[in-house]
Amino acid sequence: MAKSSGENGPRAPAAGGSLSGTRESLAQGPDAAATDELSSLGSDSEANGFAERRIDKFGFIVGSQGAEGALEEVPLEVLRQRESKWLDMLNNWDKWMAKKHKKIRLRCQKGIPPSLRGRAWQYLSGGKVKLQQNPGKFDELDMSPGDPKWLDVIERDLHRQFPFHEMFVSRGGHGQQDLFRVLKAYTLYRPEEGYCQAQAPIAAVLLMHMPAEQAFWCLVQICEKYLPGYYSEKLEAIQLDGEILFSLLQKVSPVAHKHLSRQKIDPLLYMTEWFMCAFARTLPWSSVLRVWDMFFCEGVKIIFRVGLVLLKHALGSPEKVKACQGQYETIERLRSLSPKIMQEAFLVQEVVELPVTERQIEREHLIQLRRWQETRGCVPKGPGTPGPGTPGPSPSRLSSPGLSLPPLPGEPDVPRE
Repeated sequence: MAKSSGENGPRAPAAGGSLSGTRESLAQGPDAAATDELSSLGSDSEANGFAERRIDKFGFIVGSQGAEGALEEVPLEVLRQRESKWLDMLNNWDKWMAKKHKKIRLRCQKGIPPSLRGRAWQYLSGGKVKLQQNPGKFDELDMSPGDPKWLDVIERDLHRQFPFHEMFVSRGGHGQQDLFRVLKAYTLYRPEEGYCQAQAPIAAVLLMHMPAEQAFWCLVQICEKYLPGYYSEKLEAIQLDGEILFSLLQKVSPVAHKHLSRQKIDPLLYMTEWFMCAFARTLPWSSVLRVWDMFFCEGVKIIFRVGLVLLKHALGSPEKVKACQGQYETIERLRSLSPKIMQEAFLVQEVVELPVTERQIEREHLIQLRRWQETRGCVPKGPGTPGPGTPGPSPSRLSSPGLSLPPLPGEPDVPRE
């Protein structure tokens, strides 16, 4: 697992002695003394004893939430074969993109080898291309002071991101420093959007697998290509996708759909964190990584499919619905999902086999978009809408920006604008 380290040396304080906006401020600023139950492991006394704690293969302290979940053990020989295949693919990426889309998708569904996951995510997302197209841009943003309005909020959020992971366990450590750098850089790169709290866990997951500069460009791709509009001030795109998810649920699990409809539970109450954090704060870690492997390859349709699988298995039978008589019980069921349905092998198989096609998601998107326009008289910022200076609709989010995939066998293609 790659760890990022700061590429620039310590910075001198700004005029007037203020360290706000620099990496040094994370350890020395007034917020550094604040503690809560999530950041207790970041104190100096406990950080000094950190080496004595047992760490799992993902970097989490054994027994912590991130370390939970049954792991799908891949035989060493199989893992080595997969590494060899992925190395060939990454070293000949243009050739594979041109002719072997289906094979790439199948390999992502099987799981990217841990040693190559960070590199593969950069290729799949198009983050590597963005970095090559913008040499020196991240360093320029990194050295800029930033807007104090966003810096204060970002600093307060740092210790909440995976506090039981070895990269982020220590307040002011290299993990939190790089997380600050990436999030600050995005507020400068897109000042009209600024910072949204849900971006922090996304950036943290990326930093567990690649250096800060690469993580920044992958974050840009997620915010602008995979989940456009999710992190804007009004969160209109996530509202629209909530309606799409709920409508698709009627086909996948009529029982769950009827129950949620009868209880008048708005999709935003259960799917906002799922979608905005790409399940990074919901699933066991082995499942998170497998979902992200498919997400980077196939786009946001994977997020929809995961959400539908969880809803189907949490509320998809009369017995399960009977145990959730009211809104409170239903929401609690969705917040405390059964470990069985989140287990890596089970979840991935269910997601892959779910009878919801790309065409169905695209069709439902268009239906909900029309309803939105009819009821609100405007087009939500995000999927299917023009970006600044972009004539016409933006490309579909249903496939990877770094990889244009054909439909699955038997699945009709969707015309692209």
